[in-house]
Amino acid sequence: GNNVQPVKVDEFRISVAETYDVIVQPKEEKAYPIMAESMGRSGFAFATLAPREGMRAEMPELRTEAPLLTMADMGMSHGDMAGMDHGAMATAATEEMDSNAQDTMPGMDHSNMAGMDHSMMGMADKADPFYAAGSGLIPEAANGGKFLSYADLKAQKPLYAERPATREIELRLTGNMERYSWSINGVKYEDAEPIRLKYGERVRFKFVNETMMTHPMHLHGMWSILDTGQGKWNPVKHTISINPGTTVYSETEVDEPGEWAFHCHLSYHMATGMFRKVIVEGGPTVAKLENGN
Repeated sequence: GNNVQPVKVDEFRISVAETYDVIVQPKEEKAYPIMAESMGRSGFAFATLAPREGMRAEMPELRTEAPLLTMADMGMSHGDMAGMDHGAMATAATEEMDSNAQDTMPGMDHSNMAGMDHSMMGMADKADPFYAAGSGLIPEAANGGKFLSYADLKAQKPLYAERPATREIELRLTGNMERYSWSINGVKYEDAEPIRLKYGERVRFKFVNETMMTHPMHLHGMWSILDTGQGKWNPVKHTISINPGTTVYSETEVDEPGEWAFHCHLSYHMATGMFRKVIVEGGPTVAKLENGN
């Protein structure tokens, strides 16, 4: 695939609907354990990678401590956090948190945070640009290794020629955890106008996550070029996961005419309103059939 690179993998995190090809190059004649755990440590899968059939690796000790969200994951800078009781606000960052958080933060409406540009917050101490500075979600490998993140992705073979975007479209990922409703720019799908694109243009999308949930955003029909600062080597993806309190950019070559879905890939977020129709205007004329129909 476009993002394949030979790497030594210790640990990495995969979000909903993301796929990766990983090339593993064992150096020793032994069985290697492969562990996959849920973010909230509520489940896991274990496998063995070995040079011969019948070999079985020893399963690593299970981790029990789940990461906790912080005020930074609400899009607040460290200055805004002064004097606040972080322990009272911390919430387990698991899929189960989606329902439990209603009791933890009743009445919180993230749409009130409109217009915040999280990319300007805490840049000096941000270790990974795809996590909010001070986030409780920043991964830390248990075995002293390295977590792979979007910042490590680099295209092996660029799919498109590098060129500047013709315009930018801001998509604020908004919602209310008590009512458990989700939206884009504070508007649900049924009340929103479609996003209209012109065939042949290059559009830059600015995702601003104003919620405490991760939203894997998926555009049908066209690729998303994730901006990792690699220029023409920026990786091409079909789904981009936007972590809480972060601002992420991607670009799209508008090369497919028609109508397409653009939504959060968490079905319960999409179903409650985090969805847009994309209409690509113009493009090649569809040839008529020889019989004239």
